[in-house]
Amino acid sequence: MSKRFSLTILLSILFLYILDQVSKWYIVFNYKPPFNNRVREITSIIADSEIVNFNIIRIHNSGVAFGMGNGTSWAPIVFLAIQLIALVGLVVLFKRGVFNTRLLKIAWTLIMTGVLGNMTDRLIQGFFLPGAEKLSFLQNLANGYVVDFLDFSFPWIISENYPFGYHWPSFNVADSCISIAAVIFLLSSFFPAPAQSKDKQDEIKTV
Repeated sequence: MSKRFSLTILLSILFLYILDQVSKWYIVFNYKPPFNNRVREITSIIADSEIVNFNIIRIHNSGVAFGMGNGTSWAPIVFLAIQLIALVGLVVLFKRGVFNTRLLKIAWTLIMTGVLGNMTDRLIQGFFLPGAEKLSFLQNLANGYVVDFLDFSFPWIISENYPFGYHWPSFNVADSCISIAAVIFLLSSFFPAPAQSKDKQDEIKTV
């Protein structure tokens, strides 16, 4: 990987990470926190549409994608540990040359941004909750959560569980990066990596 491309990756991660954090802190400073996991303030961007409705809200997600584990006492610590392991694993795999095509490098950039963005939330957001000053460091860390604020619903998708239309779980910029990375990983499977010389393969194996 050229130095120029390395700089491009780092700048891309930095830009998307800043976008993720700035958007989340805007929500934290301008929207009331949820009460009993219920939204207290909504800004409607697209309303009363028959196709898609879009709102800006504030949700505290201590779980992972689609709210899995949200509201449980174990989720913040467990998922923070998983993200730390994933971060180390992604760096190691990158150094070993696993992400060896342009598509895979783009996907790696996006997923790194997503992991870093949501991991930052889990590390620090709990320390800014009301009453945090009375709790210990570990208690505040255990209260960590991810700020979700992008809220979409689809009135035309009706089912027994969604009589008023399907509601997509709320998400943020970091989640979007991870989702796009997953799509790129899938697409990259249709574009095989260029053949590597035997010397290069031996180098990767010995890293």
